[in-house]
Amino acid sequence: MYAATEKQTNRINGVELDTLLETVAAIRQDPELGVARFRASNTWIDGNRNQSTVTGFYGAKQEIAHSQAFTMDADEPPILAGQDQAPNPVEHLLHALASCLTTSMVAHAAVRGIAIEELESELEGDIDLNGFLGLAPDTPKGYTEIRAKFRVKADPEDVDRIKSLAAYSPVFNTVTRGAKVDVQVELK
Repeated sequence: MYAATEKQTNRINGVELDTLLETVAAIRQDPELGVARFRASNTWIDGNRNQSTVTGFYGAKQEIAHSQAFTMDADEPPILAGQDQAPNPVEHLLHALASCLTTSMVAHAAVRGIAIEELESELEGDIDLNGFLGLAPDTPKGYTEIRAKFRVKADPEDVDRIKSLAAYSPVFNTVTRGAKVDVQVELK
């Protein structure tokens, strides 16, 4: 009779630290393993409604399929001629920012041995629709300010360190520093 053994995992903040540290070590040894390309495909459904699908990405020098396809719907509220069937794109951006900040704080805290019991946030952004609607050409068409307020249950001495970990968020860096976006449109 064999005794069942359960693999002990080194988890901090729910993050499998051994796996994360193995990935970091591998990329440190071969930086090209860190080059990644994420993709989403989008299909217009009707009116202001559309749906993006994510099935996989390129990383660690190979194509990696997700365990399932993920879909994300977008729509607009009725005041912007939508059917309010899903969050609008700028709300998706707030979600992307909130979730990436959260992931970055939790994972980087785990690597540093910082325990987080609870972490939640509220994000709010300002957009002047005069820009988006083309009514004021000099008015920005996107967010002019975003506020992210986090509440954390952790050692009070770690709060400033946890806040500083936001700097590792790819979405935070994309939003605050920008990225070149090449838009192409061709006939189908």
